[in-house]
Amino acid sequence: MTALQVFVDGVGLYAPGLDGWANASAVLAAPQTYLATPLQLPGIDSLPAAERRRLGIAVKLAMAVGYDATRQSPVNLQQLGTVFVSSAGDCDNCHQILESLASSDRAISPTRFHNAVHNAAAGYWSIATGSQQPSTSLSAHDAGFGAALLEAACQIHSNAKPCLLVAFDTPYPQPLRALSSIPHPFGVALLLTPQRSTTTIGRLTLSLTQDPVNHMPTPDLEAMRANVPAARALPLLSALATRQPQDFVIEYLQGLNLAVTLQP
Repeated sequence: MTALQVFVDGVGLYAPGLDGWANASAVLAAPQTYLATPLQLPGIDSLPAAERRRLGIAVKLAMAVGYDATRQSPVNLQQLGTVFVSSAGDCDNCHQILESLASSDRAISPTRFHNAVHNAAAGYWSIATGSQQPSTSLSAHDAGFGAALLEAACQIHSNAKPCLLVAFDTPYPQPLRALSSIPHPFGVALLLTPQRSTTTIGRLTLSLTQDPVNHMPTPDLEAMRANVPAARALPLLSALATRQPQDFVIEYLQGLNLAVTLQP
């Protein structure tokens, strides 16, 4: 694989103890200060009230990080292509549908059915922003973030346009939660561009490798990285937070990993 280069013009991050990139970047730059406080998400006022009432935590998380990543950039959201990735989509909605099917009634709410598709978050983002640009929704189990980063980079090299990458995961309720390792929500977004701009944070060079992945320096953050697929982004986020040149490896597929070089 030929190395791919893209530029990061914005970052969004929401997870327990990481409340938006402005707060989270300071924590990740000094990881010993991390404290796992409950997740706090902002309201999504860009959607009509009827749509807001339908949102579950998964879509709220995806939209929160998307807006967080684009807040400081002059990019036109209506002209922005997107790549969304989640290991399982809206887990709460899936639980409710399965619970209904297991009951004597077996009737499924049309709203729940409407939100059951894997590209639901992408659909709500397009409604909120008015975007009619191409959007890709992926699922790649634990390697989702690496797969989405590579997909977004390939799209940028194909069309020379910016792309918003959004990765999000939420835990299942019981009893499915007992079969999943995801303990809490985690969402991350990267605004990626083909060229450096006045808001660029750093340049990423991507290539495939068989080198082992990087771990986080503190037990709590490493547990987050290891147990939440979207949190495989943490080594990259930590590098962006420190604003220092770094080489690191994140998880990918089929015995390969993704080598990343950050140049601020």
